[in-house]
Amino acid sequence: MADALKIGIAGLGTVGASLVRIIKQKSNELAVTCGRPITITAVSARDRSKDRGIDLTGITWFDRPEDLAEKADIDVFVELIGGAEGAANVAVRAALSRGLHVVTANKALLAYHGVELATIAEEKGSLLNFEAAVAGGIPVIKALRESLTGNTISRVYGIMNGTCNYILTKMEKEGLSFADCLKEAQRLGYAEADPAFDIEGNDTAHKLSILTTLAFGNRIAADDIYLEGITNISIEDIRAAADLGYRIKLLGVAQRTETGIEQRVHPTMVPVDSVIAQVDGVTNAVAIESDILGELLMVGPGAGGNATASSVLGDIPAAMPRRPRCLAISPTSPRASRAHSAFPFSAIPPSRLRLTARRRSRAMRAAISSA
Repeated sequence: MADALKIGIAGLGTVGASLVRIIKQKSNELAVTCGRPITITAVSARDRSKDRGIDLTGITWFDRPEDLAEKADIDVFVELIGGAEGAANVAVRAALSRGLHVVTANKALLAYHGVELATIAEEKGSLLNFEAAVAGGIPVIKALRESLTGNTISRVYGIMNGTCNYILTKMEKEGLSFADCLKEAQRLGYAEADPAFDIEGNDTAHKLSILTTLAFGNRIAADDIYLEGITNISIEDIRAAADLGYRIKLLGVAQRTETGIEQRVHPTMVPVDSVIAQVDGVTNAVAIESDILGELLMVGPGAGGNATASSVLGDIPAAMPRRPRCLAISPTSPRASRAHSAFPFSAIPPSRLRLTARRRSRAMRAAISSA
C-alpha cells in the first residue's frame, strides 16, 4: 500500500475532535477507500491540557497553528479555527505558500480572502477545499464544482443557518415569541451566547457569497449582499403568513438577472406545500436551478461535529495524486466580476404582511356575506 497521507489539524473544538475520532475509528476503511492510509501527525489548539475525549498519543503538538503550517511534516493542513483574520488567516496562507494542500470549514475566511488564497494555491499547485464551509454535511460545494459541469445555473437559494430555522420553526409550532425561542436555542446549544452573527443574517451571507462565486464565477463579495435578519419577525407575522398559506424562512438567494447576479438574504414567505417549507429545526437545505438538470434540492444537517467533520474528511482524499487537481475558486476566470445586492422584492415587511392578511380576511368575510 502507498505511503500514508499525513495531515495536520489546527483547531480541536467540536469539529476538530470529531474529525480526529472518525479518522482513528475508520482508519482501515479509509485506507481501502482512498488507496492509502490517512494519518494525523500534528495538531494545534489553545489548551493542551483540556480533555477532548480523543487520544492524541504519538501526535506532535504545536501551540501555534502558524508553526504547524510552517514546520510540521504533513501533506494536508486542515484549518478548523474559524474567523476571517488572526491565526486562521496567517496559518492558511503559510500552508499554501509552503505548497501544502488546505482543507477548511472557515466560511468567514473564504468570504473575505477566498480569491487571494485561491491565487496562492494556484501559484503553488495546491488545493484549497472547503466543502464544510457551507451547509455543514450537505455536499453542495462538490455538486457545484463537479456534478453540475455543463449546466448553466440560474439560481441558488436555501436555508443555510440552523439557528434561524430552529427559531422560526419553534415560533410557528409552539406560538412562542422570538425572544423565548432564542433563549431556548441558546439553552440547547443551537445559538451562541451572542447570537447576532446568526440572527442578523451575516452567517447566511458569508455562505451565500461562496455559493455565488462557485455558481456564477463572480468574485466573492459578502459585503455587497442585501441583508435582513429575523430579529423583527413577530408571532403575528408567523400567523399572518400561515393565514395566507405560507411559512416564513430565512433564505439566502443568488440568481442571474438581466442586470447581473443578484444576492440577498432575508425572511421570505414560501408556500406551505413547497418542499423547502417542510425543512424544520436546525436542518439546512440548498436548491440549485439549472438549464440541464432542472432543480436540485439537497437537505441535511447544517452543523454539528460529525456532520461538519464528514464534509472535512471528504475533502482530504482529493489531495492524493490519483485525484483530479482542480481549484474551487479560480481568480483568473474571465467571469470573475463582482455580484451585486438587490432589494428583495419577494420579501414582505411585517407591517405590510399583517395588513395584507387583514385585507384578505375582510374580503373573504364580505364575499361570504354577499353569497
